Amino acid sequence: MTFLFDIGRVLLDFHFEKSLATLLPPGNADSETRLAALLEKKDDFENGSIPNEEYIPWAINSLGAEITAESFMHAWRNIFTPIEPMWRVVESLAAGGHRLILFSNTNGIHCPWIFENYDIFRHFGAAVLSHEAKAIKPHDAIYRHAIQQHGLMPEETRYVDDLGPNIEAGKHWGFRSWQYDLNDHAAFERWLAGELMRG
Repeated sequence: MTFLFDIGRVLLDFHFEKSLATLLPPGNADSETRLAALLEKKDDFENGSIPNEEYIPWAINSLGAEITAESFMHAWRNIFTPIEPMWRVVESLAAGGHRLILFSNTNGIHCPWIFENYDIFRHFGAAVLSHEAKAIKPHDAIYRHAIQQHGLMPEETRYVDDLGPNIEAGKHWGFRSWQYDLNDHAAFERWLAGELMRG
């Protein structure tokens, strides 16, 4: 059985604003505006249209921070906490011989860094990452890319994501889809048990 797993708020929880706020100059009156501007361009960064070497200096300038690129990348990366119940699920699925593929909107600062720093990713044999595919969920192009790149049969592929629009797109493409809520992991476990029984 093949499973597509989103990363953010499925395998790793994250909080961008809290980490990036540590980079703002003390007493900055428009910190929320600066952070919002930074995250507005995140989609362009994650669909691969802005490379690291362009996004990072632009982001530092937008923050008004006198910091190095290394300091920015440290704050950008240190936003994650493991969602341990889902890690246990992944370990169980991997032990059962299921095919596990990452399917995530992400960027060149987070990847491959997260793969090197979170052990759970060793269980995934492949990945469809937005900045490499040059498309982001929920747009059709990345779903088409996943199917073609990995020879997926959507009706036999289980897809887990935390965002409703992404799940709706998954259903449109025929994936057996579940919108994950990290605050109700038990509901996911019930869905998964039913899917595993159906085969």
